[in-house]
Amino acid sequence: MTESQIEPNETTMPLLPCTAPEETLTFWRALGFTVTYEQRKPYLYLALRWSGFELHYSRAAAGVDPAQENTGGCLVMVDAVAPYHAAFTAAMRGTYGKVLAKGLPRITRYRPGASRFTVMDPSGNSIIFIQRDEPMELEYGGDKKLTGLARVLDNARILREFKHDDLAAFRALNSGLRRHGDTASAVERATALAVLIELSTALDEPDRVAEWGARLGGVTLTEEERRQVESAVADPTLLAPWLT
Repeated sequence: MTESQIEPNETTMPLLPCTAPEETLTFWRALGFTVTYEQRKPYLYLALRWSGFELHYSRAAAGVDPAQENTGGCLVMVDAVAPYHAAFTAAMRGTYGKVLAKGLPRITRYRPGASRFTVMDPSGNSIIFIQRDEPMELEYGGDKKLTGLARVLDNARILREFKHDDLAAFRALNSGLRRHGDTASAVERATALAVLIELSTALDEPDRVAEWGARLGGVTLTEEERRQVESAVADPTLLAPWLT
């Protein structure tokens, strides 16, 4: 049989390393997944299904440390990522009473308009949901067509959403605001301050939130600019005390 005679109807599914079978099953069941197969002996094999895709697990190799968060992973390509994030966070609130945003397992923040988010499972695997029309190339370091604080903001967005490096994004914005704040537009300054508030909260560094907030409250914005600033963060309610 030649390649031309093969029907293009293949199905692939990830086989992820598992260090914690019970925690894995509990977590995915909490998110609404159905366990379609479960075997513990003579070897571990778990299969779960949700919507139109499946996740399969086998025993991780000896010495795998989930805390390193580099165990394995897979990409889930979808038409729109927002409904998936909304479904998973709603399920988390229903089961755990909150969105799991730190440690393992967890889900990354989702900013309106973003093209991906990640679910980290109990074994340190990353399941990344990506919108099919996401740009193929990203400018790590900021879009070269942008300048000043606008470029710093774009760089911080990529660090947060694609590299999941909140600390690097915080440092870039903090430095960029000092260097470019005086020449930046009001909406750029307000956006930088809003993102710094969100990052300070996520990094458990609340000491400077009041400072960022006071400076944000002092920026004059139109209603449209205010909405633009709110759209830069995953949780606009964090800005409510200052962005009025």
